[in-house]
Amino acid sequence: MSEKRDPIGVFDSGLGGISTLGEMRKLLPGEHFIYYGDTGNAPYGTKPREEVVRCVRRVVDLLMKENIKALAIACNTATSAAAAQLRQELEIPVIGIEPALKPAHEIRKNGKILVMATPLTLGEEKFSRLMDRYGEGAERVPCPGLMELVEADDEKGEKRYLSTLFEKYPMEEVDAIVLGCTHYVFLRNMIRQMVPEHVAILDGNAGTARQLKRVLEERGLLREGNGGSVELRSSGTEKDLQRMNLLMQRTDRAET
Repeated sequence: MSEKRDPIGVFDSGLGGISTLGEMRKLLPGEHFIYYGDTGNAPYGTKPREEVVRCVRRVVDLLMKENIKALAIACNTATSAAAAQLRQELEIPVIGIEPALKPAHEIRKNGKILVMATPLTLGEEKFSRLMDRYGEGAERVPCPGLMELVEADDEKGEKRYLSTLFEKYPMEEVDAIVLGCTHYVFLRNMIRQMVPEHVAILDGNAGTARQLKRVLEERGLLREGNGGSVELRSSGTEKDLQRMNLLMQRTDRAET
């Protein structure tokens, strides 16, 4: 039986989910989080679905040993590939993330919505259902290799990649860009400088944090107040852990 004092498990294929974790910490300052970045197996987005599911299961097994009271998947690819199955198997709530296509649809005028995501996320049935409901004017924009540039902190490579990508689209015809991978959220400022001011840039982090809070409240598991904490873990190297710490500190500074 889960208790309020139990931690929340959060994971991503690498460093990108730190952006999601930041929103969760802002909304749930009293909670204790264990964040697992599966950097040793990144990227997920270009792997076969079956391999992604195997990676997810390894991470979930590790987090479940910590008596987590909820599992938050801070990875669009992992959510698409494994969230439904995990909800059937686990007794704790499983919160996923998805590209912010619905909010983009709500603010769209008559222009395009560019949905940037990994090839696996865009090819999954889950995303196709989302497109069926909110995809008017939306265009899939697969970004193989972009997540790896973010992981490597390759600013020059990121700029070259995005510049080449955006050249394909007349931006005066675009109403919104959806960042459908948590790694891309760290490129928001760079993208903002590259596209016209009228183009909205959206991601699913805040919605995921709100859903996590709702579920904890419904189950009587919300830890009130402040004084929460974060424990960072990685399947990668010590350098990966250090970068997670730096990204978390940058996220904290951005909120103050």
